[in-house]
Amino acid sequence: MDIILLERVEKLGAMGDIVTVKDGYARNFLLPQKKALRANDANKKVYEANRERLEKENAERRGDAEKAGEKVAGTEIVLIRASSNTGQLYGSVNVRDIVAGLAEKGHEIDKKAVIMGHPIKTLGMHDVRIDLHPEVSITVKANVARSDDEAELQSQGVDVIQQMFEDEASEKEGFTEAVDPTLEPGEIPADMLEGDDEAGEEEA
Repeated sequence: MDIILLERVEKLGAMGDIVTVKDGYARNFLLPQKKALRANDANKKVYEANRERLEKENAERRGDAEKAGEKVAGTEIVLIRASSNTGQLYGSVNVRDIVAGLAEKGHEIDKKAVIMGHPIKTLGMHDVRIDLHPEVSITVKANVARSDDEAELQSQGVDVIQQMFEDEASEKEGFTEAVDPTLEPGEIPADMLEGDDEAGEEEA
């Protein structure tokens, strides 16, 4: 279906462009949300007659979004979650969590503006895109941690998951038994054998 875009649509085009899209995409998304008109002769005339007003309104909305974006861009929200030792969350962080986290910081954002390809499922610092206007996108940071202390470390650039692995590895090294270089592989040290013999004699 050929349509006239009433605003910029990512990967399609800018306001006023006539583009061809799949019928379902037009009927189910673009037309109901008033992002486009069918590109027939009547609508082309309507668009041309209203072009100046539409462009002016779009510019005003874009300006408002840019001002709002300056306040929100780069905001870091801390989300405390339980996770496994590998950093996998028990559950996930979704759009609703991002909106709530921003609201706590005093930023009211419509959940439709939060663009997440998929929920966050691991600890760490995650960039989340916010589309305040079709032509205005900003990024906020979701600091997903197990505690406020870990969140503070992550905020400073520490990779908490890597730190966990390193701590675990060093603990294992601490429990490594000394190896007698004179023994053949699999041979039992003599003092252990003697101890076993003595224990056997005592039992007898």
